[in-house]
Amino acid sequence: MGCCSSTEGERDWKPTENRRYTDIPWLIIFSLFCIGMALICGFAIATGGASRLVSGYDSYGNTCGRNNTNKKIDGVPLSGADMTEKKYVFFLEPCKFDVINRKIKSIALCVSKCPATELKTYRELKEFALSNGSNLCSYELTPTRYESSNERFLKCPKLPVPQSKAVPVFHRCIPMDISCYAEFAQAFITFVGDNTVLRRVIAGVITSKEIIMGLCVLAFVLSLIMTLVIRYISKVLVVILTILVIIGSVGGTGILWWLYADQKYALSNNSTSILWKEVAGDNDKALLVYAIGATIFTVVLLLLMFFLRKHVSLTISLFHVTGKVFTSLPMLFLHPFWTFLSLMMFWVYWIAVLLFLGTSGSPVKNNSTGVVEYQMEGPLQYMVWYHLVGLIWISEFILAFQQMTIAGAVSTYFFTRDKNNLPQFTVVYSSINTLRYHMGTVAKGSFIITLVKIPRIILTYIHTQLKGKENACARCMLKACVCCLYCLEKCLAFLNQNAYTATAINSTNFCSSVCDAFKLLLENAAQVAVINTVGDFVLFMGKVLIVSCTAFAGILALNYQQDYTVWVLPLLISCLFAYLVANCFLSLFENVVDVLFLCYAVDKKHNDGSSGRPYYMDKELMVRRLVECLRVIVIIIPWFSS
Repeated sequence: MGCCSSTEGERDWKPTENRRYTDIPWLIIFSLFCIGMALICGFAIATGGASRLVSGYDSYGNTCGRNNTNKKIDGVPLSGADMTEKKYVFFLEPCKFDVINRKIKSIALCVSKCPATELKTYRELKEFALSNGSNLCSYELTPTRYESSNERFLKCPKLPVPQSKAVPVFHRCIPMDISCYAEFAQAFITFVGDNTVLRRVIAGVITSKEIIMGLCVLAFVLSLIMTLVIRYISKVLVVILTILVIIGSVGGTGILWWLYADQKYALSNNSTSILWKEVAGDNDKALLVYAIGATIFTVVLLLLMFFLRKHVSLTISLFHVTGKVFTSLPMLFLHPFWTFLSLMMFWVYWIAVLLFLGTSGSPVKNNSTGVVEYQMEGPLQYMVWYHLVGLIWISEFILAFQQMTIAGAVSTYFFTRDKNNLPQFTVVYSSINTLRYHMGTVAKGSFIITLVKIPRIILTYIHTQLKGKENACARCMLKACVCCLYCLEKCLAFLNQNAYTATAINSTNFCSSVCDAFKLLLENAAQVAVINTVGDFVLFMGKVLIVSCTAFAGILALNYQQDYTVWVLPLLISCLFAYLVANCFLSLFENVVDVLFLCYAVDKKHNDGSSGRPYYMDKELMVRRLVECLRVIVIIIPWFSS
């Protein structure tokens, strides 16, 4: 990227001062891209895709509820009809699904009214058509011929015609009894062996909906409490982690050596056969290699834990300060909800435009089925790919905007000496600053993630399509490429987040911020490693605790329902929601910890605690910094005296 190729010297960090615009060219590029997305939506609406999707259309290219006389399609004699009075779409076989293409594989007709009662005979079909003007058979078959024509078996719906819902859904006649969709549902629900189990499970969800809602609220409250109190239990969780690691590594190594000794003793027994001795000899060598490798790993791990033990206290201190940040900036809790709402609104818009595009283009007759399909030809077909890139880039942009806002709010808190005089509505102020000054930086950072994510998605799709067809070498190479791109994406995401923090502090462009953040992280590599390992474990334990408490409460609440297949799904739904909520809150907690660490590194590097350059950091971090300085003095004084 050329981000760190600048020849400028050491940067003089000036937190929250000299706010200026950053990465204006990228803001222009992103704005032009969004205009392109809007033009695609306008094209889909202008070409009739939106009206066809909303109003519905039949299998011959006629839009229901519209006059189509000026839209005659060559080779389709039933096209170009006036459907002004026929506003609803009726499917001859509404339950015939094409699972692969995810659509109803049936002849569609425009009708003036959906059948309000079940029609069991062709006479009833004829009477309904004559009284309501709704021909439920193909257009070329008049109602008077419903009972006599031999074509009725091909051009009329299969009897009995099910009753439709009172209010058509998007101008589509939907059967009142949706049991005919069981085949479509079973294509996705493979674990259900019979409809009885499916009905019992759905009944369990419906009867337990109040309990599910209560458990979801409980998960939300537990996540909120965990975010506030995790600073008090972080030390206990770190101790648990240390004990588990020591027991696991030492115990595993001891078991391997015991198995090796047992195998060695059995091999020395002369009563065994020669063939068994050859096999046992190979196992003996393998166990020896495993035991030696485990011993080396355990020794290195224990040494690392011993020498990095002092950095663990920094993680605990950061957790304490993070709890104070949430207490001082309670509006941080609302930001994930705004982000989620923004993503939902954008995704709904994106799906709607995608559906519009699916019904846009030129009408083409399918010679095999005789029905009309809409296809985008020439350069217009690339609109879908442009739209797909927009899904990824704008989604990443929304997430990056949240990270920049959090970075700005937390850095403002950190670099304010008197925490009691914080600016009012700090989080809102940070959002305004991001909107005003740093949208270009957010656009550039999210675009870099998009560049990595797109090829990973393409390779994953290729691997899925070729599953079982490619050879072992190709499968291994695809998996390796996907894994490498995934790791690269995670590394870039971590670096981007720290770059947003540097931008929020210094108001520098993206490349300069990446370079500055990378240098700081490199100078504090050991502390970064400890924070990201110990911190992630502590947060993982918090997630497990929230899910476990929700599951325990769910078991107590659902215990009176003894049938396992009835309450297992409500419990799973509640646990899944609990994990999502816990992940949302504790991921926010993790973001704040990362921002605080970079601010701490800046403060530690450019200030020394003297009257001329006092620290900005919290008292807990200041005490920890004082302990570090005392350790250095204890080491240096004997060296000078010698």
